[in-house]
Amino acid sequence: MKNKFQIALIVMLTASFTDLKASTLLDTLNSAYSKNPKLNAERANVRAINEDKKGALSEFKPSVTISGYVSEQDNTKGNESNYKPSEQSLLIEQKIFQGFGGVANLKKQEYEYSLAEFKLQKIEQEILLAAAEAHADLLLSRKKVNINKVNIDLLERQVETEKDKLERGEISLTDLAQSEASLAGAEAKLITAQNNLISSKANFEKIVGKKFTGNIQDIKFTSFRLPQSLAEAYKISENENPDLKIAMLEHMKSVEDVRIAKSDLAPSATLSYKLAEQDDFSSAVQERKQQTLKATATWPLYSGGSNLSSLKKAKELENKYNLLYADSKKTVSTSVANAWSSYQSSKSVLNSIRSQVKAAEIANEGITLEYESGAGNRTTLEVIQSRSILLNSRIDLATSEKDFLVSRFNVLSAVGRLTAKHLNLAENN
Repeated sequence: MKNKFQIALIVMLTASFTDLKASTLLDTLNSAYSKNPKLNAERANVRAINEDKKGALSEFKPSVTISGYVSEQDNTKGNESNYKPSEQSLLIEQKIFQGFGGVANLKKQEYEYSLAEFKLQKIEQEILLAAAEAHADLLLSRKKVNINKVNIDLLERQVETEKDKLERGEISLTDLAQSEASLAGAEAKLITAQNNLISSKANFEKIVGKKFTGNIQDIKFTSFRLPQSLAEAYKISENENPDLKIAMLEHMKSVEDVRIAKSDLAPSATLSYKLAEQDDFSSAVQERKQQTLKATATWPLYSGGSNLSSLKKAKELENKYNLLYADSKKTVSTSVANAWSSYQSSKSVLNSIRSQVKAAEIANEGITLEYESGAGNRTTLEVIQSRSILLNSRIDLATSEKDFLVSRFNVLSAVGRLTAKHLNLAENN
């Protein structure tokens, strides 16, 4: 009993430690990859389509059917007596030629399976991108709350200090009112930031598939392996972008649909063998055994125009998917260019804002010291303005860090490499 209690205690402590462990970006991506219901639904769809591919192979295999019947015949007139005829039969059929429709259908099902795999990759990219954004948004929301709390703490101390100065006659009531107004504005911003944090938590839990424990680490993930240039990004996207692959496979599938439609106008041939045993067939025949080998050929010459209509429709759809494929090439190329441009600009913006924050910190520290010492004739308004500049620059820094992170994920998504395999998630699961 004592051992069972110790084991239960260890399990509980282990679970508690797991919950308290800060969630990293890698943890978030792993959880979304394995638990997101939309992604799991697409995996099930791939498995289902794989069964369709197996079914297409059955067109080239023989079919074997066993059948039989038993009946009772009552003869009230004539010399024939009542009897119970029965039959047991074995039928083997093999399609010999289908106007190449069977081959086309098999290729179509293979394309269908590849199409499902690339659609899965597309969903995988969307989920991983959404998970990265959710993690970054949650981290940004928490930073905004903390920055605003620090700002309120500073403003509260400033208000208390200025109340003392007002009593000593060192400042006017207007100066105190300015500080109190700034404090009220900061409190309103904190409320907004806290509400945004609640929304970010809900979005995080929806996408990632696990409850937010309250602990989240600063992002230190560096395993991006981005293209080194825009030209390289273009080249990778031509071979790996799922949207482009989907459009290409849709067109290839439509080509096979044209061949299938043509096969409906072509002759077909079937070979069959039937072995039948009949008992009590008639008053004259008690038992009979038959073996039948039959070759059947058909050629539809006219079917009211439906076959020709289906062929014309298939050709128009093939033309449609060919045009969509060409358009997809342009769309993917534009997406890659936009993602790369955003990545480059967000990197430059981040570096500029880091310099801005350093300058704002130096300026605020100097103005605050001069104001508190009275050496530089600094006013309350100048202190409030410098603190506001510092607050906004810190929030801008947190926002630009998030934008820079997401821009790198967007580049991977645009070229088709925002996958668990490329990010080494499988090894870390």
